[in-house]
Amino acid sequence: MGKTGKKSGKRLRKKQLAELLMDLFKKNPSEIFDTKRIFHELRLETHPAKLLCMDLLEDMTLDDYITEKPKSKYQLNTKGHVLEGTFVRKANGKNSFIPDEGGEPVLVAERNSAHAMNGDRVRVTMLARRRNHVREAEVTDILERSKKMFVGTLKVNKDFAFLLTEDRTLANDIFIPKNALKGGKSGDKAVVRITEWPENVKNPIGQVVDILGTSGENNAEMHAILAEFGLPYTYPKSVEDAAAKMEPGITKDEIARREDMRDVTTFTIDPRDAKDFDDALSIRQTGNGLWEVGVHIADVSHYVTEGSIIDKEALKRATSVYLVDRTIPMLPERLCNFICSLRPNEEKLAYSVIFTLDDKANIRNWHLAHTVIKSDRRFTYEEVQALFEQRGEASPEDYKAPGDHNAIGAPDNENALPVEQFADELLILNRLAKQLRAKRFANGAIDFDRCEVRFEIDEKGKPLSVYFKVGKDANKLVEEFMLLANRTVAESIGKVPKNKKAKTLPYRIHDLPDQEKLIKLSDFIVKFGYKLKTAGSKTEVSRGLNKLLHDVRGKKEQNVIELVSLRTMMKARYSTQNIGHYGLAFDYYTHFTSPIRRYPDLMVHRLLTRYAEGGRSASRDKYEELCEHSSEMEQIAANAERASIKYKQVEFMSERLGEVFEGTISGVTEFGLYVEINENKCEGMIPLRDLDDDYYEFDERNYCLWGRKFHHRYSLGDAVKIKVARANLEKKQLDFAFAKE
Repeated sequence: MGKTGKKSGKRLRKKQLAELLMDLFKKNPSEIFDTKRIFHELRLETHPAKLLCMDLLEDMTLDDYITEKPKSKYQLNTKGHVLEGTFVRKANGKNSFIPDEGGEPVLVAERNSAHAMNGDRVRVTMLARRRNHVREAEVTDILERSKKMFVGTLKVNKDFAFLLTEDRTLANDIFIPKNALKGGKSGDKAVVRITEWPENVKNPIGQVVDILGTSGENNAEMHAILAEFGLPYTYPKSVEDAAAKMEPGITKDEIARREDMRDVTTFTIDPRDAKDFDDALSIRQTGNGLWEVGVHIADVSHYVTEGSIIDKEALKRATSVYLVDRTIPMLPERLCNFICSLRPNEEKLAYSVIFTLDDKANIRNWHLAHTVIKSDRRFTYEEVQALFEQRGEASPEDYKAPGDHNAIGAPDNENALPVEQFADELLILNRLAKQLRAKRFANGAIDFDRCEVRFEIDEKGKPLSVYFKVGKDANKLVEEFMLLANRTVAESIGKVPKNKKAKTLPYRIHDLPDQEKLIKLSDFIVKFGYKLKTAGSKTEVSRGLNKLLHDVRGKKEQNVIELVSLRTMMKARYSTQNIGHYGLAFDYYTHFTSPIRRYPDLMVHRLLTRYAEGGRSASRDKYEELCEHSSEMEQIAANAERASIKYKQVEFMSERLGEVFEGTISGVTEFGLYVEINENKCEGMIPLRDLDDDYYEFDERNYCLWGRKFHHRYSLGDAVKIKVARANLEKKQLDFAFAKE
C-alpha cells in the first residue's frame, strides 16, 4: 500500500491518493469499508491526509464509482451506470426509479421520464451527480408497459374524444381516437388503456376497454372504483361454467372418511345480510364439567383443487372485496353461497378444530379433523345479542348502546327454530368466550375496538342515512373462537423443539409498534392529560396502550387518540417467516377460518391436510411469494372499500351544502385541516388557502397549524364548527369551511 507523507517524508498528492483508493476498491469489489479501515489500509495518519481522503470518497460517490452505505461505509459500485427496474410516477413530477437489484429509489425528473407510466419496466442511465444534490436518472428505454387501466369520464367531440381522469399520476387527459371509443358517449364512465405516448405529444393516446355506464349512476361508480384499483368487477364465464359443473352432493364414501358431527348441536352466527357462511360452532357436554366446542370451517379445499381454473382465479383475486353496497367474491357465487356455505339444515363438509374445554376455558385437549356437519340454525348477531341482553349476560357497555335491551324479537326466518331452544348453548359459549378474551388481554393483546361507518341505502344505491357498526358480545363470541382456532393450528405446525425445523406455513404476522411513532403518541397525549410508557417489554407497552384506550373511552378526545394510536401500529401481513402477532399477543397465528373469502386460509387448509397425511414441508420460497401477493391484494381491497365509503359520504353530504355541523380536527397537513363530523363520521378538508386570517405554518411534531401573526393554533383533536362548502363526487372530495360564530 502507499505511504503517507509522514512515513516517506512527502505528502501524498490528490491524484496519488485517488489512485490508491481506486486500487483498494477494485481489488476488493465485495468488501464494505468504513473510514477507519480505509485510513488503516492506506496508512493515512495525518489529519490533512484523512481530510483529503474524505473529500475523495465524496467525489467518488458522486461519480458513482463507489456507493455509500449507512454509517459512512463504502463499497465498489458494480452495478454500472445503466440499470433496469420499475418506474414510479408521481403527481408532483418527482418520479422515481426502483432498481431490480434493490436499493434506494432514484429521482427521475419529468423532463427525463420519456413519458414512462407508473409501473412500467424501464432502462435508465444514471446522470452525473452534482455536489449536495440527490442522485438522478434518465429513462432511455421503456422495456415493458404496465397493464394499468385508467378510469374516468368520456368527453366525446366530433372527430375525437378525451378521458377526463382524476388519476393523480397522470397530469394530462387521455386522447382517444374516434375508432377506439367502443361505442362510448359523452358522460359515460369508461376504462381506458394507454396504447402509446409519442415523445413530443402532450397527451397520451388510449383506447376504451370497457364502458361502465353513465357517470353518477351507482353501479357505474362502484365498478369504476374497482377498476381504478385494478380489481375485477365481473367473473370470467369460463370460471362460472366450471363452478356450474361441480357436484354439490356428498357421497357415502366421503362421509365414511370423515368425523361425523351431524348430530351435534351446531349453528352459524353472521351479519344479517350474509350469504356465505364459512364458519359454524358446535357445543356439547362431555361430562366432568367439560365441554366439546367445535369450530367448523367450510372445506373449500375439497372442492377447489390446486391449479384448477377456479383456483387460479381465486389466487389472482386473493380476497373477497367488500364495497358499501356489494361483495365481490373471491370464489364463484355457486361455490361461496351454495356448495361450500354452511347453510342451515344441509349436510356440509367442514375442516374442524375440536376443543375440549373446562369451565375456565382452559384447553384440556383438541384435535383437527375433516368432518361432515349439519347446522341446526342460522343466527344473526342481533338475535344472539338480544338473547344475551334479555338474560342479563351481556357486557355493561352493550347495555349503554342505543336500542331495546329487553326483547329477543322474532327470528329473521319464520321457519327457524326459536332462539330460546339454543339459549343454554349460546350462553355457555358466551361465558367461555369472555374468559378467553380476558386471558388474551392479560397476556398483552391490544384492545382496539373502533366502530365502522355503514350506510342505509335505497334500491338505487343512494345513501339515506349513516349508522355505526359496533362489535358487541355476540360478535366477540364468534371472534374469540375463530382466534382460538387460528392460533391453535398455527402452534401445531410452528411450535417445534429447538433442534427441529418447522414446516412451511403462511402465518399472519404483526410487528411491534414503531418506537419513534410511540414516542410521538406519548408527546401528543400529554396535552390531554394522559401518559404512556414507551419503553420496557412488549407486554408492558401493550398494557400501557390498553390503559390509554380504556381511559379515553367515552371522552370527547377518544376518536382522535384512538386514531393516532392506530397510526403507531405496523400493518399485519402474511409471511412464512413467523415473528408472532403483536396486536393479538400470540407467538403463533395464522388464518384458517375464512377460506371462502381469503386465499391464505385455503393455502393453510391444503398444507394442514398435506402434513396430516405425512407429507414433506412445502417450498418456503413459493409460499412466501403467495403470502406477499395476498398481503398486497388485501391492502388494495381495503383501499377500494375506503374509496367506496368516501364516495357515499360525499354523495350523502352533497345534499347538505351550507349546513353547519359540530366536528373534530382529525388530520393536520401542510395543505389544510381534515375535520370529521361528529354525528356521521363524514370527513372533509378545510384547505389551507381558505384560512385567510393569517399565514399558517405546519408543525408536524405537534400535529398543528399555527399562525405567524396572531399565533392561533389548529391542533389535532380540536372541536370545531364547520359548514359544508363543496362536494366533488368525481374526486371523492368534501371541502368544509369554518362556520361563522
